[in-house]
Amino acid sequence: MLLNSLAITNFKNIAEARLEFSPKLNCFLGDNGMGKSNLLDAVYYLSFCKSFTGLTDLQLVRRGEPLMTLRAEYLRRGINEELTVGVQPGKRKTFKRGGKEYDRLSTHIGAFPLVMASPADSELINGTGEERRRFADLVISQADPVYLDHLIRYARALQQRNKLLRDHIVDPSLYLSVELSMERSALYITAARSKWVGQLNEILLPRYNEIASDGEVPSITYRSHLAAEGDFTKMLDSARRHDEFVGYTSVGPHRDDIELNLNDMPARRVASQGQCKTYTLALRLAQYRFLEEASGMKPLLLLDDVFDRLDARRVERLVEVVSGNGFGQIFITDTNRDHLDTIIARVESAAPRLDIAATPEHRSWLVESGRFTQR
Repeated sequence: MLLNSLAITNFKNIAEARLEFSPKLNCFLGDNGMGKSNLLDAVYYLSFCKSFTGLTDLQLVRRGEPLMTLRAEYLRRGINEELTVGVQPGKRKTFKRGGKEYDRLSTHIGAFPLVMASPADSELINGTGEERRRFADLVISQADPVYLDHLIRYARALQQRNKLLRDHIVDPSLYLSVELSMERSALYITAARSKWVGQLNEILLPRYNEIASDGEVPSITYRSHLAAEGDFTKMLDSARRHDEFVGYTSVGPHRDDIELNLNDMPARRVASQGQCKTYTLALRLAQYRFLEEASGMKPLLLLDDVFDRLDARRVERLVEVVSGNGFGQIFITDTNRDHLDTIIARVESAAPRLDIAATPEHRSWLVESGRFTQR
């Protein structure tokens, strides 16, 4: 899959931009706060219908402007496709594919697969279980639409049960109805997460060694009450009195965690800053391989300021990895011209081996205050 072009109007600090991309490598150079990451966020938005940063749609509209729009042209499975987005204060967001608006935005997830690595990925190791669940859910949802549907159903039923708890409802029949709905989705979610963790573990070590090659062994462990105990209704019933006291549901997939380990120890306790960065990059590269296999397409790969906190040797190995022909289209930002120039030189030297004849192997832009000047 390729993103051929993107037109942006009033997205964050980008007033107006029209960019045509290389099918291989696209580099954005500039100081912090100039708009490099905002460009990647616009690309991310087109795949997930939301910002990578967690901002609301209205917060994405450039200050003082009445409308934000995105228009992108893709080549997907050999067919040209267009996506358009419009956000206007006081009106409903429009999100169209081929000129037709979606009935449910959830059906768009996974159609245009994308992987993004950014400095915020450190929260996967140092943050709460919620961050890691969100990571797992976003990856699995791109590969399995049924999983996303169960997530939505479970979240809806969870809200209903929590309301019963907060309202101090004691009628068992009301709880039973909600909990049966929760159970159906909880079983699917737990099984899918367990399977995904097993698949990712097989992919993760080779990706980590591509960058580190130090004998360090990363692994992932899925921690789930339901996977351990097996009977969700019994779990909820046992926790009912406690849940009534605290006013929320204390067990279930929404409380699961995914432990990230290094040499069989929690990475958050033993990994250095460089090892943490290596780990999260390896996770993203493993995610890429998982989605590539699941979708039959090469996802877009977005790398936002990925060289920070890596030593020179790991930077060199990462450059070697991303400049090879194992990936499709790449978008990369940095404040350091040397990093980008090194990647560009490697891609150019590999051009005869890449199936991108008659097209530029790379394009690069200088980014200043939301303006993009092609280098």
